[in-house]
Amino acid sequence: MRLSVILPVVLLALVLPLALFAEAMPRMTTVEPGTAKAGDLLVVGGENLGAAHVAELYLTDGTNDLKVAVTEQNDTSIKFKVPATAKAGRFALMILTSGKGKDAKLIEQPVKVTIE
Repeated sequence: MRLSVILPVVLLALVLPLALFAEAMPRMTTVEPGTAKAGDLLVVGGENLGAAHVAELYLTDGTNDLKVAVTEQNDTSIKFKVPATAKAGRFALMILTSGKGKDAKLIEQPVKVTIE
């Protein structure tokens, strides 16, 4: 057989199992409103945000992480309340993925919110 026929078949055999078993990663794309105060309710939009993928949600300034109370969660959005202990500043959202032991990961999202 020609190499030009064999190479694509070999590549497909290597990539297909990865695509079939790859876990969907949570991704946040929006947060509304963009500015909030302690006690305010915010809504994050994105994909793969359900409890099967996201176990916990945090506000982070890169040094300090503040866990927030999730009030509602589905595959495309998470609603959460800004904790009373939140200090003023600009924060990124960070998730703890749902996973057992070593599989759970903290992932900082490219979505930011300003706390007044």
